[in-house]
Amino acid sequence: MAEYKAPLREMHFLLHEVFAADQLWARLPGLAGAVERETADAILEEMAKLAANTLDPLNRSGDEEGCHWAEGEVSTPAGMKEAYATYCEGGWGALLGNPEYGGMGMPKMLGAQVEEMINSASISFALYPMLTAGACLAIDTHASEALKQKYLPKMYEGTWAGVMDLTEPHAGTDLGMIRTKAEPQEDGSYRITGSKIFITGGDQDLSENIVHLVLAKLPDAPAGSRGISLFLVPKYLVNEDGSLGERNGVHCGSIEHKMGIKASATCAMNFDGAKGWLVGEVNKGLAAMFTMMNYERLGVGIQGLGASERSYQNAREYALERIQSRAPSGPQQPDKAADPIIVHPDVRRMLLTQKALIGAGRALSTYVAQWLDIAKFGEGEEKQHAEGMVALLTPVAKAFITDAGLECTVLGQQVFGGHGYIREWGQEQLVRDVRITQIYEGTNGIQALDLVGRKTVANGGAYFELFATDVQAFIDREGGREEMAEFVLPLSAGLQCLKEVTASLIARAKEDPNAPGAASVEYLHLFGYVAYAYMWARMAAKALPKAGEDDFYKGQVKTARFYFARLLPRTQSLAASVKAGSGTLMDIEAELF
Repeated sequence: MAEYKAPLREMHFLLHEVFAADQLWARLPGLAGAVERETADAILEEMAKLAANTLDPLNRSGDEEGCHWAEGEVSTPAGMKEAYATYCEGGWGALLGNPEYGGMGMPKMLGAQVEEMINSASISFALYPMLTAGACLAIDTHASEALKQKYLPKMYEGTWAGVMDLTEPHAGTDLGMIRTKAEPQEDGSYRITGSKIFITGGDQDLSENIVHLVLAKLPDAPAGSRGISLFLVPKYLVNEDGSLGERNGVHCGSIEHKMGIKASATCAMNFDGAKGWLVGEVNKGLAAMFTMMNYERLGVGIQGLGASERSYQNAREYALERIQSRAPSGPQQPDKAADPIIVHPDVRRMLLTQKALIGAGRALSTYVAQWLDIAKFGEGEEKQHAEGMVALLTPVAKAFITDAGLECTVLGQQVFGGHGYIREWGQEQLVRDVRITQIYEGTNGIQALDLVGRKTVANGGAYFELFATDVQAFIDREGGREEMAEFVLPLSAGLQCLKEVTASLIARAKEDPNAPGAASVEYLHLFGYVAYAYMWARMAAKALPKAGEDDFYKGQVKTARFYFARLLPRTQSLAASVKAGSGTLMDIEAELF
C-alpha cells in the first residue's frame, strides 16, 4: 500500500484560487482577523503530518483488531489511545469551536480539508472527534449558559467526548416512534430511561468522560416527532468544581460486529434512570439535533471523499509500478518484460474516473462549507441566502459524495485485480469502511427524499433557484471566454436539463404522491453530476491560464475534460429515469416481488 500523502496542493488550489477563501474570511463578522492564508496553510501542513505519521499507520491494525467489549466497558485497538492523546495535545478538537469556551473559531472551509485528511488516514479514528465536534455545536447553539460553561471547554480539549443517541431498535428513520422517556425532577434535571442502538462512540477508553445527547420524550409530550426533546446525559456526573463525580446510569450493553469501521465502537446504550439536562426547548429536540446534523452530514460526505482519495493514491502507485502486458499502441518499455498497467485504456478509465469524482467532491464539500460559514458568521440577507443553500446542498453532499466514494473505492480495488481482494493491500478495507457512509446519518435514499420532498417540492423550487442562479451567474461571467466554451456550454446544457426535470417533478408531485419518492435517487444523482460539472468548470476557469507552465494546472484541465466527456453524460439516462414517473414502480403487486 502506498504511504498516504495529503493532497495539499489540491486543497490550496481550492481554498486560495477557486474560492478565494481568505477574502471571504476577511469580510465575515466573527472571522475577520481570526484566520488568514498563512495560518490556514500552517494548519493544513500540521494535520498532513499527523494524518500520515500517526493516524494512517493505525488504520489496518485497527481494522484487524477491532474494538472489544467486556463487562459494560469498551476498549479500542492498540495505539488508538496514544493517537487520540496526540490529536488532543495538538488542539485539533478546538479547531471549529467557540472561542468564548476555549475553541479556535476557525471556518468550516478550513475544517473540511482537515477532516478529509483524518478520514483518509482512518475513518474509524475520525468518527470519535467528529461526533464530539457535532455535539459541541449543538450544545453551543442550544444549551443553557451553565451547561456551556461546564461542558464545552473539556470537550474542546478532548478530555471529554461527545456522541448523539437517536436510533432505537424500532425507530430509525421514523424518530417520532422513539420510546426513551424523560421524567422531570425537582432539581431541574430529568430522569432518562430507555435503550438506543447504533451509537457511534457510545463508549470507549479514549476520553475521561462521554457526553451523550439523547433524544427522549416527556410524559405529556405530543405524539410523533413534535414531542421529541434533547437531553445532555454524561457518563460521569460532573461536580460543581468541574471534577468528575459518580457514574451516571448510562451503560454500554454490547458493541456491534460490523462490515467495516471496526476500530470505531458502535454501541447499544442503556439509560437506566440516568440524570440528564434539557438542551434547548421542550419538544424542540429535533431542531436542536439538526443544528449539528447539517455539519455531520457534510462530514459523512467528507468520509466518502477521504476513503476515495486513499484508494486512488494506492491505485495510482500500483498502476505506475505493476508490469503486465503491452500497450495497445506497442511496447512503451521495450527493455522490460511488459509495460506498466497505466498504459491500458481501461486502467486509465478507472483512475481518471476516481480523479475526476474526487476533485469535484473536494470542491463541492468546500463549496458547501463556504455556505455553512456564511450562514454561521454572516448577517442579514446574505445569512438567510446561505441558510437556504445549506438546506438544499446538505443532502447532495452527504449522499452523492458517498455514493461516488463507493464507486471510487471499488474502482481502486479493481485496478489491483486479484491483489485488491487480498487484505494486505488495504483496498478491500476501504470498500468495507466507506460502505457505512451511504447508510448512517440518514441513508442516501432518505437524503434523496429530503432533497426532493422538503427541499424542492415543498417550497416550489425556491431553494433550487438559489443554486441555479449561482451557476447561471458563473456561466454568464465565463461565457465570453472562448477557451472556456468546452466547459461552459455543456454546463449550461446540464443546468437547463436539471431545471426542466425539477419543474416537471414539482408539477407531477401535485397529482401523484408517489412521484417524489419514485424519482428521488435519480434526481439527487442528476443534481450531483450537474453540481460536479459546476465545480470542474470553476476549477478549469482558474487552471486554464496556467496550464501551459505548470503540470498541476495541466492535470486539472485534462481531468475536467475527462469529466465533461465521460461522466457528465450520465445525466441523460438519469433525466430519462426521473421523467418515467412512478407507474412501473407502484403498479406491481407486493406478492409479485
